[in-house]
Amino acid sequence: MNMSVSTVPVTQLTNRSKRADGDGSVQVHMDPGAIGAAKVFAVYGKGGIGKSTTSSNLSAAFSKLGKRVLQIGCDPKHDSTFTLTKQLVPTVIDVLETVDFHSEELRPEDFVYEGYNGVMCVEAGGPPAGTGCGGYVVGQTVKLLKEHHLLEDTDVVIFDVLGDVVCGGFAAPLQHADRALVVTANDFDSIFAMNRIVAAIQAKSKNYPVRMGGVVANRSAGTDEIDRFNDAVGLNRVAHFPDLDAIRRSRLKKSTVFEMETSPELEAVQHEYMRLAAALYAGTEPQLAAPMKDREIFDFLGFD
Repeated sequence: MNMSVSTVPVTQLTNRSKRADGDGSVQVHMDPGAIGAAKVFAVYGKGGIGKSTTSSNLSAAFSKLGKRVLQIGCDPKHDSTFTLTKQLVPTVIDVLETVDFHSEELRPEDFVYEGYNGVMCVEAGGPPAGTGCGGYVVGQTVKLLKEHHLLEDTDVVIFDVLGDVVCGGFAAPLQHADRALVVTANDFDSIFAMNRIVAAIQAKSKNYPVRMGGVVANRSAGTDEIDRFNDAVGLNRVAHFPDLDAIRRSRLKKSTVFEMETSPELEAVQHEYMRLAAALYAGTEPQLAAPMKDREIFDFLGFD
């Protein structure tokens, strides 16, 4: 089958589905079929907040629980999995291009790479800037994984999604996920972005199984503003990772936190990741939040 990303049918870019995602919504609708029996998580948050660090360490924690894990990076810069694989692996788009987008010519080893402790890693990649829809790329990646039966023996799938959610394309992983996690710091910009992401998750939850799974506080000594916001809209904080230099250095060393030289502070971080992984795998109650309007949250988070 020819999976060209250069010419996407117009019907795929219009709201042709009867399952509209909201007023004025123009979405990329893809096969929303279940990803096998795996538990599927989508990790969102403001750009630069540490989603890839969080995703990779969470993948490592799941693997340490004995789970078969697949992490899918959904950012065109394809750096989601490099602390697991120790390299920038070729993207799905890269390898499809080498076979003129004839997916039947690919083998799993062409686009799936084994990382730390057996975590399987895929980087979806993306179209050149300004030329296509990243959500379409994510959909084609999932389709390719299904065609090669790579999801059938997987216990956990983690989508690591870039930046804020402002278009239907990058909300695409929500069509496959069971739970969405939002990573945030204890500051205005991060919480403002989280509020918009929660609104996107709520919109998708009207027609897909995805539900909000919780808030991960990251790179923050305190969580007072996060907790105040959570209380106001009906969310729960499910983990807290402080702003430790050892975590920053783990990225520089292309390593997960489980591979770094141990210290009492880092052991606490490792324990928090293991606790979070165990809780998520056991199953969490959906969080039914009521996100604020932009002006409302601006006033809520503002200072006199």
